[in-house]
Amino acid sequence: MAKPQHKPQHKSASESRSGAAAGAVRRVSLWNIANVLTMVRLLLVPGFVALMMWHGGHDPAWRSFAWAAFTVAMITDLFDGELARRYDLVTDFGKIADPIADKAIMGAALACLSVLNDLPWWVTGVILFRELGITALRFWVIRHGVIPASRGGKLKTLAQGVAVGMYVLVLTGPLATLRWWVMAVAVVLTVATGLDYVRQAVVLRRAGRARERAARAEGQAAPEPS
Repeated sequence: MAKPQHKPQHKSASESRSGAAAGAVRRVSLWNIANVLTMVRLLLVPGFVALMMWHGGHDPAWRSFAWAAFTVAMITDLFDGELARRYDLVTDFGKIADPIADKAIMGAALACLSVLNDLPWWVTGVILFRELGITALRFWVIRHGVIPASRGGKLKTLAQGVAVGMYVLVLTGPLATLRWWVMAVAVVLTVATGLDYVRQAVVLRRAGRARERAARAEGQAAPEPS
């Protein structure tokens, strides 16, 4: 009967090196596709404002160019975060720059529309207050955990993008009426999801503080070593 062959127990030096390399933390380059898209979105903001305000801000042709810049910015917003998560391209720069770019393009569009009297200032105020408030709220509870992006929040972002895009274009007739209703839906979603984020933040903070109190109580109750 043939004796069973035993595999060697020790790996070769090259295998050990490859295993160590695989276990090492991969360093992500700052110049990855996700960060480049974020930077493109930031660079589009001043260009968008210039196109919006050119020739008094009501020229249909220039407003169409502004709409194109806004649309490109919103499309990059859809892809940069997804690419960063899917291909492990998350960087500290991306964590900071991505939300800034999101707020910058939307804030610039809303402010321009209100300055041109195409959109009431209270709409701009409600949306910007919600966006900046939720950002501050996330930092307020960040040591207790992260508030995940909800389906309602994503729907809100889509509604805002479509509504603002329709206002950027010079529309008349039924489309002008339709954009008013789309903006109304966006404002309702903005307020509703904002209140839900506040609720989640309060629950998360209470749970985090309860865990901290329990940990302190456990530490005080533990017997000292003799």
